Amino acid sequence: MISLVAQNIVGVTDTAFLGRVGEVELGASAIGGLFYIILFMVGYGFTTGVQILIARRYGEKNYAEIGKIFDNSFYFLGLTTLLVTLLIYFTSSSILKPFISSPAVFKAATTFLSYRVFGLFFSSAGLLFRSFYTGITFTRYLSISSGIMAGLNIILAYAFIFGKFGFPEMGIAGAAIASCISEVCSLIFLMAITLRNKRFKAYNLFQWVKPELLIIKNTLGVSIFVMIQFVLSLSIWFVFFLIIEKMGERPLAISNIARSVYMFLMIPGWALCSVTNTLVSNVLGEGKPEQVLPITFMIMKYSIVLLLTVIAVAAFFPYQVIGIYTNNTNLIEASISTYYVILSALFMFSIMSILFNAVLGTANTRITLIIEVVTLSFYVFYTWLIAIVLKQPIHIVWTSEWVYALFLGTLSYWYLKKGNWIARKV
Repeated sequence: MISLVAQNIVGVTDTAFLGRVGEVELGASAIGGLFYIILFMVGYGFTTGVQILIARRYGEKNYAEIGKIFDNSFYFLGLTTLLVTLLIYFTSSSILKPFISSPAVFKAATTFLSYRVFGLFFSSAGLLFRSFYTGITFTRYLSISSGIMAGLNIILAYAFIFGKFGFPEMGIAGAAIASCISEVCSLIFLMAITLRNKRFKAYNLFQWVKPELLIIKNTLGVSIFVMIQFVLSLSIWFVFFLIIEKMGERPLAISNIARSVYMFLMIPGWALCSVTNTLVSNVLGEGKPEQVLPITFMIMKYSIVLLLTVIAVAAFFPYQVIGIYTNNTNLIEASISTYYVILSALFMFSIMSILFNAVLGTANTRITLIIEVVTLSFYVFYTWLIAIVLKQPIHIVWTSEWVYALFLGTLSYWYLKKGNWIARKV
């Protein structure tokens, strides 16, 4: 949870600083940032599969196999992110042009993405370390590395965006450059501490053996559906923001603020999601499938208590929270209704996502993809209907998050109760 707080501070910092540059930059960073996150989700989906496998081997006490999974995953991520970085750097403007109607937003979003994409390898490698440490249930170093990343990003973003400490004023490009540098430093720390600590020798990390295609294939067998699922999910959210961009620059700016608030306040929920799929995979590795549902329901209780606390506090300070992202009083007033909609969505999603991650922990990633596709189909239809056909205000459009949470949780619970996952081996 601490590591996720630090990681999300990066997004909050960029949004807060750019909100003081202008509404165009604020909206453009949402589109450019979401496009980058779609690419990032390829690595996130892959390393989620890696985490499930590491947790399963850890439960089996097959420690030597963990290093093979880690090293071969590092090879795969390195090659994949290099190819994607080159592709996006040379084609990003062509990809974004057909979807963005505002010339100012298009120019700013393209500028942001052309710099931000260079952090893809370092952020993906950081995710691989996160999968390792979470899979073996030792997360202390994740908090420290994320703290390094967040602290550096605040200083560098302030310097680069506004031209402080002798640096030129770079605006939205400065936000992207600061994020990349902070990710590099965080990765250097993780590599150094992992190589130095003797407790990790049993896992045989960084043996730099010849790539084993069978291990990569088996890892992809678990990861591929998660990768597709995460990319599809973020792609639909990208579509969501493109739909909002058609409503105007003000609704887009409001939505970027809402997105950042939503992601930050959901940190307890995200942390418990990671705990859920790890513990479910652990107990299955130990041969105790009967513990899956009790563990899932226990974590749901923690999620309810944590998120209710967060929401109750946040509900009393809407102007102060939104004021973190912009000093424009008109924009703050216009964001209040959307702010309360996302608070209610937070509570629903925090519960339903626990159920979904329990399904993910069973390693039946084909089912999680099916659940995601069905859920997203209703989500995007509802968004299009409310925003384009019925032309409702932006806070009504954001009720689509209710629809997403409802379908995600209902389908996940149905699958867990059905019980077909018990005999699955990975």
